[in-house]
Amino acid sequence: MRITVSAIKADIGAIGGHTRPSDELLGVVKNFIEKKGTELIIDHYIGYSGDDIHIIMTHKFGTDNEKIHKLAWDAFSEGTKTAKNQGLYGAGQDLLKDSFSGNVRGMGPGVAEIEMEERPSEVFCIFAADKTEPGAFNFPFWRMFIDAGSNTGLLINEKLAAGVTFKIMDVMTGNIADLKMWEDKPELEAALMFPGRYVVHSVYSSEGDQILSASTDRLHNIAGTYVGKDDPIAIVRTQKDFPATEEVGSAFNNPHYVSGNTRGSHHLPLMPVKLNSSASLNYSIPIVECLVFSMHEGRLTGPLDGFGTVDWDLQRTWAAERAMIMRNQGFIHPATLVPDELEYNKGYEARMDKLNQKFTSNTNNKETEKSLEGNKKN
Repeated sequence: MRITVSAIKADIGAIGGHTRPSDELLGVVKNFIEKKGTELIIDHYIGYSGDDIHIIMTHKFGTDNEKIHKLAWDAFSEGTKTAKNQGLYGAGQDLLKDSFSGNVRGMGPGVAEIEMEERPSEVFCIFAADKTEPGAFNFPFWRMFIDAGSNTGLLINEKLAAGVTFKIMDVMTGNIADLKMWEDKPELEAALMFPGRYVVHSVYSSEGDQILSASTDRLHNIAGTYVGKDDPIAIVRTQKDFPATEEVGSAFNNPHYVSGNTRGSHHLPLMPVKLNSSASLNYSIPIVECLVFSMHEGRLTGPLDGFGTVDWDLQRTWAAERAMIMRNQGFIHPATLVPDELEYNKGYEARMDKLNQKFTSNTNNKETEKSLEGNKKN
């Protein structure tokens, strides 16, 4: 049976800042999907990661289906009304267009989708992040499919050992490159060095099965100004010919530095957190949740909280410690992003305009002083 899993997320309002959606807002989105999605979807799950609500749906309509995307868009639009009535912060901020135009891609919400021939035991993880950018997943995805030090399955699973194909998107141009392992490994790693521009879009097995799908839209590129971080969401199929669930989950067990955080302009580590966690007031440390599902004929069992067991408290401690080390550096790079990556770059440009006027003023003063000195000698 061919089943499509669609994971669509958006920030449409949160309590007191970029923290978490209200219970009333979540209730409106849930009720809308349950009432309006009866004839479209097989099953669904709705939760949140920080201030982002994610709608996970199973159906038979394939990827980029207008009816499925409109269902999510309308649910977010309906929720936005409640967010505005409650005075929630950033109400509707990820809905960057006035009306739906056939597909939510490029309209603000993040999308990850896989159409698959459902296996007898179909299992997958959904990773939902907040306060960071799509490229934040580059390093864990590399660990899953390239690094045998992280994933022994790359050595002992014949299908994985045969290599996968990464589709990498240049988020500045929208172009996608196919990089086949293992011959294109150097080019892949060269791209992954710059997560602000080159982002893992999807991964396919050597036999052409899609294993992974990740959101890649950058809101800054769409809106032309800062409207919040891009907060990626991804689907990763696991077990059998794909990486084991624990191989996929453990790719996040070394909290690495990503861009985002407060004002979307800093570097802090990506902290694995429990399901339905609020964003932290500790300078908005980036967070990621892991939702583990089983599926049969499109019906979902789960989610299991992938990062909810006690051992993940160690990674949370590491992330908090690494965050404080970086925050102690204040505003000095690399604690903050380079100017071109600053989400509030208009404000930075205003500071630099004033600074450049000072440089120009000092240059003119020095030229005047040299002229006066020359006149004295004459």
